[in-house]
Amino acid sequence: MNSDTLFGMALGLTSPWQVDSIDFSGTEGRQELHIRISFARGSRFADQSGEPCPVHDTVERRWQHLNFFEHTCYLHCRVPRIRTGSGQVETVAVPWARPGSGFTLLFEALAMALIEREMPVNRVAELMRVNPQRIWTVFNHWVCEGRQQDDPSGITRLGVDETSTRKGHNYITVGVDLDARRVAHATEGKGKETLSQIQKHLASHEVKPSQITDVSIDLSPAFIAGSREAFPDAAITFDHFHVTQLLNKAMDKVRKLERKEHADLKGHKYTFLKNYDNLSEQQEQSLAAFITLYPTLGTAHRLKVLFNDLWTMPDRKTAEAFLQQWCDEVDSAGIPAFQTFANTVRAHWSGIIRFVESHISNGILEGINHKIQLAKRRARGFRNTHNLINMVYFLCGKLEFSYPRYST
Repeated sequence: MNSDTLFGMALGLTSPWQVDSIDFSGTEGRQELHIRISFARGSRFADQSGEPCPVHDTVERRWQHLNFFEHTCYLHCRVPRIRTGSGQVETVAVPWARPGSGFTLLFEALAMALIEREMPVNRVAELMRVNPQRIWTVFNHWVCEGRQQDDPSGITRLGVDETSTRKGHNYITVGVDLDARRVAHATEGKGKETLSQIQKHLASHEVKPSQITDVSIDLSPAFIAGSREAFPDAAITFDHFHVTQLLNKAMDKVRKLERKEHADLKGHKYTFLKNYDNLSEQQEQSLAAFITLYPTLGTAHRLKVLFNDLWTMPDRKTAEAFLQQWCDEVDSAGIPAFQTFANTVRAHWSGIIRFVESHISNGILEGINHKIQLAKRRARGFRNTHNLINMVYFLCGKLEFSYPRYST
């Protein structure tokens, strides 16, 4: 068995394709392997209808393949063009690469496998000895292929949240199928129009706005307005994690005011913010001492703990009675930070109460946001938001990909 036959078998070539020649070239210390592929004289190739057609002429093409040991490897071929029965001239699709790509399918599969295994794109490019933008081009192609095959038609409950693309910079907004636990659509920005973009994407897959029965969002006025316009039939549930976050900010404001007069409160932010179950024994002792020594802090902490009972209420009527009583107690306590929070609760009453009926939240999005932070690391130097959004789809979209699998 000669080397041409061996390399043909390694490349998976079948008739009429065959290895024509193999040679090394390049400067000392940077050798390149060049494999030239040809086809048997007189071969015919099928057109789109399956009819065998004669070769009209050929065009020279080159693809980068997997490295041969430490050497960069290229495939070369004079690709045949055929004249179809209708008289048109078409370029034959070669079996080792997709049309328009400068890489073989196995090269692209390895690049995708490395990204899938948490390697940053820039590092993949360095390892595979190509410009990072070329790896991004490959990556974006296959993600777009997966997106075209995606089917979000079963979505009924939507969660929406935003995240920054870089610290202190632009934002992207993600729309999540809360039942399938995956990103259905991501778009640039964080304003009202992002809900419209999500709605348009779903509409392109024949999902009518009326199919969305529930939307979970934070208390952003832009998201509220956008949800009502894009999904007018959907009941809004305000994410209870965001509501609790506002409550904790009120608690911390009270602590900071007390801290100005009592130095022993320094360093005890989380003593007041954590749930009892998450406190250390020392923190429990400190908390018990502080709420006894400082009555305002004690009242604020009691109100904070009491409010969280809302999320366990059995029905809307009970929840409304509970929340009304809680707001009355806040008014009686007269603590400014909590009065501000209570006013926010009153302004968003229905969406907060809705949780006890829908039991949906953006907790799933918090897990997805963790993956988005991973996406940022893999997309380090991603140059544009489009690349980051595709990385989010890759990690959080549960897409089906058709590229060949490569076992690393």
